[in-house]
Amino acid sequence: MAGGAIIKHCVASFKDIESKKYYSFSSPTAIAKQSVHFSNHKSHELGSLSMNGCGGDPRAPLGTVETRTLPIAPTPTVAADRLDSAIFHLKSESPPLDSGIIRIEVPIQQQIEALDWLRSQSHSLRLPRCYFSGRDSSNISLIEHINGNGNGNGNGHSSSQDPTDHHHQKKLVSVAGLGSAVSFRHLHPFSLDDWHSIKRFLSKKCPLIRAYGAMRFDARSNIAPEWKGFGSFYFMVPQVEFNEFEGSSMIAATVAWDNRLSRTYEQAIAALEATMSEVSSVVRRLNGSSRRAVVLHQTHVPNKASWDSAVKRALDLINRENSTLVKVVLARSSRVLTTVEIDPLEWLSSLQVEGANSYQFCLQPPESPAFIGNTPERLFYRHRLSVFSEALAATRARGGTESLDLQIGNDLLSSVCSSTVVEPSKALRKLPRVQHLYAKLSGTLQKEDDEYKILSSLHPTPAVCGLPTEDARILISETEMFDRGMYAGPVGWFGGAESEFAVGIRSALVGKGVGALLYAGTGIVDGSNSALEWQELELKTSQFTKLMKLEAPLLAMREKIEL
Repeated sequence: MAGGAIIKHCVASFKDIESKKYYSFSSPTAIAKQSVHFSNHKSHELGSLSMNGCGGDPRAPLGTVETRTLPIAPTPTVAADRLDSAIFHLKSESPPLDSGIIRIEVPIQQQIEALDWLRSQSHSLRLPRCYFSGRDSSNISLIEHINGNGNGNGNGHSSSQDPTDHHHQKKLVSVAGLGSAVSFRHLHPFSLDDWHSIKRFLSKKCPLIRAYGAMRFDARSNIAPEWKGFGSFYFMVPQVEFNEFEGSSMIAATVAWDNRLSRTYEQAIAALEATMSEVSSVVRRLNGSSRRAVVLHQTHVPNKASWDSAVKRALDLINRENSTLVKVVLARSSRVLTTVEIDPLEWLSSLQVEGANSYQFCLQPPESPAFIGNTPERLFYRHRLSVFSEALAATRARGGTESLDLQIGNDLLSSVCSSTVVEPSKALRKLPRVQHLYAKLSGTLQKEDDEYKILSSLHPTPAVCGLPTEDARILISETEMFDRGMYAGPVGWFGGAESEFAVGIRSALVGKGVGALLYAGTGIVDGSNSALEWQELELKTSQFTKLMKLEAPLLAMREKIEL
């Protein structure tokens, strides 16, 4: 099928179900700590479905980074036709240089939810996918994107749109991606060279070319089988992307090539066409449309007795004479096996009810479970040289009044910023189920390369590791009998002029044979009570467990018959 025919069906017509409209578009039980070493594997063996940008020279500039923005389409059908034609013409163009990345995008006047679009790609499960919904300050205005802070597109291609149009003032709500134009994945800990490898595919003039991904909580720990597909870190620039703005939408396609990485311009376009052939022609709201999962089996690592022992050991170390350990955050992994396979995107859709003032994310490498979450905690947000962070601590159920001292990262931020501000010194952040102590931090970077220093300095935060950081990390590695993987690690995106990362808490690993692994942690300090901390773990995982029936009468009857 010709490329034009394929893309024509990517977007067709749409409608909101709530207003009587529709959208249409042209295991096992608990295990002890398991780990596996891959140190002898080459990086390309981690992912053969997309180009791994970590294999190139991180300091070599990319030949071209370009965004081509087509005129705003009045309907999704017109948008599809324009994108169709543009991608078809890519095949007839000679590659300008031996490396580059080109994004072709068509704004749509109508708003379509990015998560609905992604959920409709159910037959494309072999492809990597991602989803990210940020908070207010992470949203860039469409007018800034179109103007590119001066000239619109990466290589001077002017936009045909009127930047004074009110439509362009809308802000980005969420992003969904399918397929990978270029990925970044390796087994070694994320390094400065890896950061440069990603940044070479980005540009300030192309702000919506972004790399979405996550990093392990502890890159020095062994990788368990369920986290194998993520490596030590995993980022992807989507091949096909759907952007949801306030009151409007956008569909885009991206090709990336680098002859030195054995991915030619022609191969990149062919890979895009293969992905487009799997894009669904229909987008519909699917809330409540599938069978609700019923729990067959649930186990915790550690179990309650082992948890009590771990907390006691931590308290003994904290109270030991001359001990430097003040706090350690211990976590629990809960494996849930259900009657039907859990759809991670359906869970994520259900979590949107509790998502006010929270980040929502999904990251799924090829042939891997999906890492999803609904996290309230920002790690940092950068806009050019300005950087913003925050500190969250002291979880309590809503209605509680206890106030504890808040540990903030001002000293870390100050180490790479020319100036810092903390405001307020202490406040409450209220979420639907819990509330936290909260403070905002801001600063000015001395140079943009310091973004890597910010990331490596702020992670892990005291809220997910402890104090002092290295003492707490060592105790965690010696105590916890499961792999945290990306849980409690940085999750977010790098962009040319902006980047944003949240802390991957309130998260789960779902699907691909693992059922669901729910993660939660709690800070252990002098005076902590293991029973109360266990209750806090239950509170934090309740946003997931409420999505499942925890008792199945028919299952109980079946067990009696088998006995």
